[in-house]
Amino acid sequence: QVQLVESGGGLVQAGGSLRLSCAASGRTFSSYVMGWFRQAPGKEREFVAAISWSSGRTYYADSVKGRFTISRDNAKNTVYLQMNSLKPEDTAIYYCAARRGGVSVTANEYDYWGQGTQVTVSS
Repeated sequence: QVQLVESGGGLVQAGGSLRLSCAASGRTFSSYVMGWFRQAPGKEREFVAAISWSSGRTYYADSVKGRFTISRDNAKNTVYLQMNSLKPEDTAIYYCAARRGGVSVTANEYDYWGQGTQVTVSS
């Protein structure tokens, strides 16, 4: 059974940083793409970043490019999202997701989801 468990959310002031973690278990993820999505109140879930577990290639939404960095630790089966220069508009629940195959920015193309972690950025 696949499990994705996020952690690391919290309250931070604008300009600050947070690092989210997603611990993955239940299968071998070498052929998977891991993604981070976020959902603010009243808004659709949106793509933030993704990483190919095998190649390490990364992909970012334009809104976070240059501020967020996605990475993985193969030994720990964990994916990270380092978020710097946070803005109030980054406030959302952040979800980790996994899909087999290529990168997608579409939420419903991901097969597995974590429970989410709240990130709140105050102005």
